[in-house]
Amino acid sequence: MTEITTAFDELDLRNSTKIAVLDIGSNSFHLVVVRIISGTVQVLHKVKQKVRLAEGLSEECYLSEEAIRRGLDTLKMMEKSISGFDPDSVRIVGTYTLRKARNAYKFIKAARKIIPYPVEIISGQEEARLIFNGVAHTHQLPQNSLIVDIGGGSTEFALGKNQTPQILRSLDMGCVSYTQRFLLMARLPIVTFQKQ
Repeated sequence: MTEITTAFDELDLRNSTKIAVLDIGSNSFHLVVVRIISGTVQVLHKVKQKVRLAEGLSEECYLSEEAIRRGLDTLKMMEKSISGFDPDSVRIVGTYTLRKARNAYKFIKAARKIIPYPVEIISGQEEARLIFNGVAHTHQLPQNSLIVDIGGGSTEFALGKNQTPQILRSLDMGCVSYTQRFLLMARLPIVTFQKQ
């Protein structure tokens, strides 16, 4: 057996784990599938699909049938990428829109029929913590750093240093919710009067 063959055999014996993470966001759904080999992360597959779930959130905080359908259609498209994964290797999180929607259970129940993994609705503070951790694992943060994530329904702020977040905040203001609230008002019909 050659040294090269032996090296590849040892590579196969190293501990390898596949993990899938799906973020059901208010603007987009993000799916990332990675392989962890000996402590290093290799991205195998990424999908980002604009869904604008927050666009279907009424003033009474009910998610519209159309928004639910868009979300479920997107999950059907992503399902093949994570089918067969060990349940402990998949994390699906719902953010602002599912936190606010009074009928979020309807979406989650239908989603479970498409993707057989639980959907966890996380708090704004947990969302900020996860965002900080993601940045801290891909960038060095030797000094106090402020990480800001402007989402579709909320904006998260995380202040921390190295791998440790110190202050975590989430505000109910996002690009989709604010577009709905302010910019669409500007599209109201303009009524003109003519002098007689």
